[in-house]
Amino acid sequence: MDSRDVAMGLMFLSQSAVGVLGNFSLLYYHLVLFFNDCTLRSTDLILRHLVIANSLVILGRGIPQTIAAFGLRYFFSDFVCQFILYMHQVGRSVSIVITCLLSIFQNITISPVNSCWKDHKGKAPKYIGFSISLCWILYLVVNSIFPLYVLGKWNNKNLTKKRYFRHCLYISPDKITNSLYATFFVFPEVVFSLLMIWSSGSMVLLLYRHKQRVQHIRSLKGSPRSCPESRATQRILILVGSFLCFHTLSSILNVNVALHLNPSWWLVNTNALISMCFPTVSPFLLMNHNSILSRLCS
Repeated sequence: MDSRDVAMGLMFLSQSAVGVLGNFSLLYYHLVLFFNDCTLRSTDLILRHLVIANSLVILGRGIPQTIAAFGLRYFFSDFVCQFILYMHQVGRSVSIVITCLLSIFQNITISPVNSCWKDHKGKAPKYIGFSISLCWILYLVVNSIFPLYVLGKWNNKNLTKKRYFRHCLYISPDKITNSLYATFFVFPEVVFSLLMIWSSGSMVLLLYRHKQRVQHIRSLKGSPRSCPESRATQRILILVGSFLCFHTLSSILNVNVALHLNPSWWLVNTNALISMCFPTVSPFLLMNHNSILSRLCS
């Protein structure tokens, strides 16, 4: 076994372990709050589903890459391989939508009473559950198209465009399938990313204006601490900014992988590592020990 494979395997194993531990710790915290009948914020439901989606991304990408890095080629059967790819893609798609939903919802929450969102501030929490359920159902259905396509073409001996990604085989789709992929995945991802950029920019502007208005009040009271809404918004801005950085880099690497019939070892592994960065760091960005302790104690 090559030493670089061992090193890469240890990196995938460490990243997967840290990501799973962080996401499950955050999910456990929210479940404790739920079963203890604590007062739940509207964003708690969004965060629980974001944790689940991120866990699917880590498990669907980290485990196969770790096994492949340690020399177990084609360890999975055709069906299991496609199911793992399906699970990863569902988690990735849902993570994008829920992160966008979180950003927009926080933007509505902190908007002033005279803004264009004033009529939606009271209604927005009522539609969170429906929006998340619709998101899961939609991407569970849409993502099933490509595994079914691959399994249907698998036994065709005349196929020459097969890509070897070490832990399983992958058949390059035709032009029609590529067009469907661009329609159902690439275009929506671009739209959701633009919505997140717009929402984040709006929140930054609102926070700046709010700081300017209350700056003299804080100076009189001698309290430099920001309000809870500002602190929550700042955490979400950090979360969305991290997502956009990692997602943009991962998308660029995905395009490079797709353009090569047999992509290089470094390209495939770097793409896998970058794609798991946001699901790994996001629970730690969302954790706030002071609020966790206070809510559990209450």
